[in-house]
Amino acid sequence: MKVWIPHEAGRTLLGEPPPGVTVEVAEDPTRLPSEVAGVRFWVPPFLAGPAAAALVRELPDLEVVQLLSAGADAWVGRIPGGVTLCDARGVHDPSTAEWVVAAILSQLRAFPAFARAQARREWAYDAEAPTDELAGKRVLIVGAGSIGTAVRARLAPFEVDFTLVARTARPEQGVYAVDELPRLLPEADVVVLLVPLTEQTRGLVDEKFLAAMRDGALLVNAARGPVARTDALVAELSTGRISAALDVTDPEPLPADHPLWAMPNVLLTPHVAGSVRGLLPRAYRLVGDQVRRFAAGEPLINAVVDGY
Repeated sequence: MKVWIPHEAGRTLLGEPPPGVTVEVAEDPTRLPSEVAGVRFWVPPFLAGPAAAALVRELPDLEVVQLLSAGADAWVGRIPGGVTLCDARGVHDPSTAEWVVAAILSQLRAFPAFARAQARREWAYDAEAPTDELAGKRVLIVGAGSIGTAVRARLAPFEVDFTLVARTARPEQGVYAVDELPRLLPEADVVVLLVPLTEQTRGLVDEKFLAAMRDGALLVNAARGPVARTDALVAELSTGRISAALDVTDPEPLPADHPLWAMPNVLLTPHVAGSVRGLLPRAYRLVGDQVRRFAAGEPLINAVVDGY
């Protein structure tokens, strides 16, 4: 059995492969390391593009696609019958949660404005102080999965109040259903988006969603760009009524002439929440575990069902 992985370092990081398993590095889907026959387990490159997704139908013996990303939206609907799609749920919890906390603090404490002032060599105390603060804020986390739980744990020491929202309510855990957002949004100072991109969440953040947010609220998108309607986002942010921290956009990359770049109430980062030095060790621990499970005929974890 052949296993294809996208990083040379992964050979060591995934640990000793089971007997009969050959690990090959397929870093570029257009330059394959060997014949496609016999590849039963494939790990595409992180944030792989259309060329990688197209390759899945050219692997006749493929049984498992193990993603390195937490989101599977680029792959749902592209996987042939009989092939199991697994995501990297849990791998990106620490890094994405760190980004969310950093983004919230940066916006509330006016770090982007101070960075612009530093570039001008301007002591901006009178212009920017006093800043806002995180203590006492009401944080609404839209997406109560593993990353949402990690965000909550990291924000807890900041003396904030939490509300979590998921596809369906989980009253025993204090989690509300997504259809309760119209009632919950006006109460939140910070709204964090952590939902996967599905047909149900595409365009979730529209004109009504944004209009329901309270004046001065902060929207944080660490999910996927199309979860928010960009035209609605631009229109609302241009009024200055709310602010945003965005790690993802639609389109992506964001064109240089896009109005979001120039808005002083918007913090933009180029989809880097999960791109940290610790990614590969965490990711390949999962890959190694999955390969060993598959070789032993044991159930895989993180199987994607209904886009999740």
